[in-house]
Amino acid sequence: MTTTGEEHATVRKGPWWWVRWRSALLDGGLAFASAVECGARGIPFAQDAGIPAVAGVVFGVLAGSVLLFRRRWPIAVVLVSIAVAPAQMGYLMGVVGLYTLAASELPRRIIASLAGMSLLGMLVVAFVQAREMSDADVEAGEWFAPFFALTMSVGMTAPPLLLGMYVGARRRLMESLRERADSLERELQLLAERAEERAEWARNEERTRIAREMHDVVAHRVSLMVVHAAALQAVARKDPEKAVRNAALVGDMGRQALTELREMLGVLRSGDGVRPREVPVVAVAAVDEQPVSEGPCLEDLEELVGQSAAAGMVVALSVEGTECVYAPEIEQTAYRVVQEALTNAHKHAAGAKTYVRVAHRVSEIAMQVENEPPPEVSSPGLPSGGNGLVGMRERVLALGGVFVSGPTEAGGFRVSAVIPAS
Repeated sequence: MTTTGEEHATVRKGPWWWVRWRSALLDGGLAFASAVECGARGIPFAQDAGIPAVAGVVFGVLAGSVLLFRRRWPIAVVLVSIAVAPAQMGYLMGVVGLYTLAASELPRRIIASLAGMSLLGMLVVAFVQAREMSDADVEAGEWFAPFFALTMSVGMTAPPLLLGMYVGARRRLMESLRERADSLERELQLLAERAEERAEWARNEERTRIAREMHDVVAHRVSLMVVHAAALQAVARKDPEKAVRNAALVGDMGRQALTELREMLGVLRSGDGVRPREVPVVAVAAVDEQPVSEGPCLEDLEELVGQSAAAGMVVALSVEGTECVYAPEIEQTAYRVVQEALTNAHKHAAGAKTYVRVAHRVSEIAMQVENEPPPEVSSPGLPSGGNGLVGMRERVLALGGVFVSGPTEAGGFRVSAVIPAS
């Protein structure tokens, strides 16, 4: 980070008001030269004024030493140079003072006023000197005094003034560029921090989405497999034929779970819509491979309900309204809501009668899964991570829908969702 503005002004390495020792030494040298020049001119001034020469020298040295404060009080330096100009001293102080004044941050009207005063004072002093030279040299014409006065005054005033204005403008430009560089660097740091925050947020969202997809794909099938396995264990000796059917259902559930898992992994592996390559699975899935589909839809609800019924659940499906074709994400979300609700019924209300209702409306699709109070029998003991309802709510709210879940007055549980059709 560069140091500009107020921070730059506060970093001082020189004495008193100087920023650097080099600046202090330069001003000290200029003040010494100005004191010598004014002290030397103080002798003829003392003679003309009728005062002791020592007093004139001391006056000149003190007046010339004011140049030491040019960075601190440039106005005072210029005013002193104008005041001592009639004594024909302070030329160096006037030039350096004008330069410092023009390069400072003072208002332009003050700089212009003092520059005009300095020009006028120098013009008068130079005119008087020119007249004295004309009186001493008879060959000089009448034009010599005005020309000399004008040339002297402009030459002693314009160059330091213009140079100071140029240096001041350049200095302000450099300060502005440094401030812009600092501002840009701060903005880049802020943008980098925000980009990192957005990347972390995106990673968290992606992890949440993958976890939700894994839960929806695996939980329902595995729950049905556990239910069938429990039924298989119960009837293995009493009814071998039913045990065989249950074993076949367990195999079908396992193959379907692996197929759906392969579909999801294929989507995750594919980049920009490229067809996912084959993902190797275990031998059970290889027996009955199915083509990769685009995901579940509302047409698969009857099969989903049939699978729950085959697992021993008493479930009824009712569809109201005219079936419509919805966007794939809407149909997948509706399917997943019903699937997760049936999975929860298997987990927490085994043996309870369950009602699945789907309503196709003008601009929305509504679904409701409600189960009666479970009978007083032992449940299959399926584990629950508590993420099913959270995942359903996230899916529905992401599409701008409404999701409500909770126990019923009769002691059962109800899951309701309404998703806009567009």
